[in-house]
Amino acid sequence: MRSSEKKTVPKPAAPHTVTGAACAYWERRGIATAPAQTLAAPSAPLLLLATLASAAASAPPGETGRGAVLLPSPCPAWYATQARLLDRRVRRVATPAECGGVPDPVALLETVRRARAEGERPRVLVLSIADEVTGTAVPPELLHEVCEAAADEGLLVVSDESWRDASHDTHGTVTVSPAEMLHDTVYAGSVVVLVELGAALLPPGGRAGLARFPDTERGEALHAGAAGVLRTLRAEPTAQAEREAAEALAEPPALRTRRTASAALHGALARALHGAVTAAGAVCRPPRAARGLYADFEPCRGELASAGVTDAPRLEAALVSCLGPYVQGGHRFGDDPAALRVRLSTDALAAGLPPEAWDAVPAVDPLEEPAVAEALAAAHTALGALTDGSSAR
Repeated sequence: MRSSEKKTVPKPAAPHTVTGAACAYWERRGIATAPAQTLAAPSAPLLLLATLASAAASAPPGETGRGAVLLPSPCPAWYATQARLLDRRVRRVATPAECGGVPDPVALLETVRRARAEGERPRVLVLSIADEVTGTAVPPELLHEVCEAAADEGLLVVSDESWRDASHDTHGTVTVSPAEMLHDTVYAGSVVVLVELGAALLPPGGRAGLARFPDTERGEALHAGAAGVLRTLRAEPTAQAEREAAEALAEPPALRTRRTASAALHGALARALHGAVTAAGAVCRPPRAARGLYADFEPCRGELASAGVTDAPRLEAALVSCLGPYVQGGHRFGDDPAALRVRLSTDALAAGLPPEAWDAVPAVDPLEEPAVAEALAAAHTALGALTDGSSAR
């Protein structure tokens, strides 16, 4: 079935502008985009804030209240921050066993049912197809199930795709956008795409956000509302930021080479960290994208308790003391503070790599670098001591 809301696509924008470059960027990913569907801002969090505000303002006739925002647990902290700035109720939904970034479809439907029974109007689901917290990518069939469930319940899906170009194995990991997956169905108007360009496109320290709204009447209303919020906040990108964003979105060969090398290197480091945490007895999904992994130390609760570690904040403190500021407890991502879960960043090992390691494909084996090997050995030692009870002696 085709969406009945499709609009006429205007002439494309000039490719050297941020709007034109954004249209070409999404076109290369199988998502036809017109200039009127795009919106740029200094960051993706600002775009999420504006989109959530617009979603409330453009609610269907007869609906009252601000509406709850549904988030996978765990998820990046900035999702909840933007919702709470608008006084939205945040409801967390457990992620499936396969990956992070999206809610379990059954748990999603149950959360919506429970929210409505309590008098709430869930309106928005924020998800991530390449999840920076868990370092996983969502399988297309699972994503389709989640998006259909959300659309059937009348939810707007906001898809954070900041890390979709940071897959560790570009040939082995299939990453699909909900906007591409649902574009030719009755659900076409239910997806807004967000991209934080600083994640994988801009040079270190650079920031810019981009949003793509549906080519439907609903999408036009959402775009207009979000653009109005940004104007009110004076949160439009500078001319220089737009030029830098347009250059990055054009994806010149040098950028693609460096991005591929960076993703491969972070993948090698993530796999090495995964080996360290699983050797210590933790449960952890294999990392597929971005620059971290999410480890569950619940199987080691008895040994950790002997060292005084009984929850996520204490586990974070124990690991930071030996691994540095590259560990964050799950409570920082909306997870249960009592659970023994943490995110480990590949930066714990990457600090030992020379600058030239990021510039070539195939890249050097990072584990052969002395500083990286030393940091990895230290991680094995620290994690082992913590989980075998020897750190308490």
